[in-house]
Amino acid sequence: MAEILFNEIKYTLSSLLDEIDIGDIGLPEIQRQFIWSNTKVRDLFDSMYKGFPVGYLLFWVNGIGEKHKQIGTDKKQKIARLLIVDGQQRLTSLYAVIKGIPILRENYKTERIYIALIHLRKNLKLQMLRLEKIPNLYLILAVSGQKKLMNINL
Repeated sequence: MAEILFNEIKYTLSSLLDEIDIGDIGLPEIQRQFIWSNTKVRDLFDSMYKGFPVGYLLFWVNGIGEKHKQIGTDKKQKIARLLIVDGQQRLTSLYAVIKGIPILRENYKTERIYIALIHLRKNLKLQMLRLEKIPNLYLILAVSGQKKLMNINL
């Protein structure tokens, strides 16, 4: 009889984010820092918005106690029960943008990533948007069923 090495468990995005919030999901010590560019994060959200699959996440049950890193820069309530082995960049991106929490870059500087989705109905023109001054605001612009990606530096 073959030993089962993997279990498929379906999570909702909100439950994953909640588990990161309390500290149930973390990173193994060997995992690299966050390296995705802001445009790659924007592209992940654009793919999700279009309904494209964005891949599986692979977790490892933590059997070593406190030897792990957190996702995000805030303090957690628990020691991670699950460590993300594959999908760290995607999961960290989702967490950082949705929760509005700064990420720790590979140069050990913290940064927030801002993404806005603007959906225009048919025959509407894009008017000049007054947005608060946000560096590196990445927009997903949906116009008449077509999606365009924009990078706006205010």
